[in-house]
Order: sequence, then structure tokens, then C-alpha cells
Amino acid sequence: MDKDLSLYDVRTDLALEARELAVRGQPSADIPGVWSETDSREGITVTRMEIQTDQAARQIGKMIGHYVTLEVPDMRQGDTTLQDQVATTFAKEFEAFLKRIGITAKSSVLIVGLGNSNVTPDALGPIVIDNIMVTRHFFELMPDQVSPGYRPVSAVAPGVLGTTGIESSDIVQGIVDKAKPELIIAIDALAAKSLERVNTTIQIADTGIHPGSGIGNKRKGLTKDILGVPCIGIGVPTVVYASTIVNNTMDLVFEHMKRHTDNTDPLFGVFGKMDETERLQLVKEVLNPLGHDLLVTPKEIDKFIEDIANVIASGLNAALHEAVDKDNVAAYTH
Repeated sequence: MDKDLSLYDVRTDLALEARELAVRGQPSADIPGVWSETDSREGITVTRMEIQTDQAARQIGKMIGHYVTLEVPDMRQGDTTLQDQVATTFAKEFEAFLKRIGITAKSSVLIVGLGNSNVTPDALGPIVIDNIMVTRHFFELMPDQVSPGYRPVSAVAPGVLGTTGIESSDIVQGIVDKAKPELIIAIDALAAKSLERVNTTIQIADTGIHPGSGIGNKRKGLTKDILGVPCIGIGVPTVVYASTIVNNTMDLVFEHMKRHTDNTDPLFGVFGKMDETERLQLVKEVLNPLGHDLLVTPKEIDKFIEDIANVIASGLNAALHEAVDKDNVAAYTH
């Protein structure tokens, strides 16, 4: 029986990294059916990507749709000025997303914070929800007193299947049927292939999101096809698989040794001739008997998760409400 080699793929939820893997060894190569552009300013790199065809989607391993990725390597430094700049950039990119899919300034929005608030790397969604400006009840109870420039926004953190016994998608579906929002924004923690992107990267996608995908748990997704409402996914990588770290470290060792000698065969032998997929397969076969492939997160995750959750919340508050000053988004979190 043939072995399922997909089990040995490098795991990443970031479309940007998936594209990098698809053109491995040819960084400048174009993939037919994929459009992208990159802007860099003041330490923030924004990459906008559109996967346009089924063939491109299969090659990259991501759904057809629009993806925006914000990379901020210095995000971990705790620089509040930089965080405010990231929130402002996020707000403007997200506002452009809303216009692209036809969401008006008065459209009602449901924000869903996925994840487990008791597990720090998975608590991104619930922390964001704690800092969202919720306004739907004002429109329901006292619509004549709502100031111009605001829209109906509701928010919920549905928990995880292991603690509720109910799929997050089913909980959200019930809320959608009752509250009838015109847009769903789902926020979740992701997995990356690069440790440098953990807690320094934000991805926005109009393809929705699948709870638990970051740790390999394929659950019923929050997508337009399932919920009947446009769904934008926001994700931040908070973990990396140990096997991916080991594999990346091997690459760095090989690169380092090649700078010192042209003949690395005596050092690495057949191991040095393996391609990345074969090496990753070997690493996972070694790690699995030791207690499965570990998920790794930085030791400062408590601080990181709070900071980036506040960035996302303040950016969303600014993007969703015209009355919020996009150049002073930090003033609108609590």
C-alpha cells in the first residue's frame, strides 16, 4: 500500500509560506494563477496575494481567494509605538478587504474569537473578543441614541469542542440564524513553518477559517459555503511543529558547512543528499515514537499574545467604525 506522503509535508497555515514552499529553490519564480505584491514601510511588510485558479490553489495548498499578510519582525520587542503603527496598517488593509467583498459602513458584523482561553498559545481569539467595541445591543435597544459612524457589532468566544462538546461552527451557525449578521470575522491561532513568524505575523483571508487547523485538528469550518454569510479569517501563528524546527535547523547547518567547504559528503553522507520532504519524513518518524510531534511556542508567549491581540482588536475597532480615528487606534481598546 502506498504511504500518504502528505503526512510529512511542512505544516503551515500561512498562504505566504505555502507559496514559498511551492517555489522552493526558486524564490523569484511565478506561479500561474497567483497574483501578489509586497510593500515595506517602517518595519512593516505587507504582502497582498490572490489565488485565482483551481490549479494554483492545488499547487499552493490554499483555497482560491484573497490573502493579506503583515510581517513585523520587531513586534516581539514590546514597542508600543510600533504596535500602534501595525494596528493602523491592519485597520487600513482590513477596511480595503471589506470594500472588496461589498460590506458597507452600516453592515452588521459578528466577530468570533476561536480558541481555548485556558491555553495561552490558543487564547488569541478570546483575548481579542475582550477588547472589541460591541455595539449591536445599542442598535437593538436605543437606536435613536447611537452616534453616526458606528455599525452593529456583536462578538462571541464559543470555546472549543473539547470543553463544550459542540463544534464551534454549529454554535456560530445558531447565532447566525438568530442574529443574522451580514459578515462574520473569525479569529484563531495558526501554525507556521518559521519560528521567526510566530507572534510577528498577521494573516487576513476572505476564505474563512477552520478551527483547530493550526494543531492539525480538521474541524467543520467557518466559511461562506457553510454559514451562508461572507466570512473573513484573521490568524496569527503562535506555534511551530518541533519537526519543522529540526528540519529548518538542518538546512541552516548544511548552508553553514557549504560556506566552508565544497565537499560536504564526508560530513553528511546520504543524509545531506536527501531533499527537504525526505528529511522531514525521517525527523517525524524519529519524533513520533517519543510522544508525537511536539508543538513549540516562545517562552514569552503570555506577553506576546496580549500584545498582538490588542493590535488586532484596536485595528478591527478602527476598520469597523468610521467614527474611530484610524491614526489613534490604541485609544479604542479597553
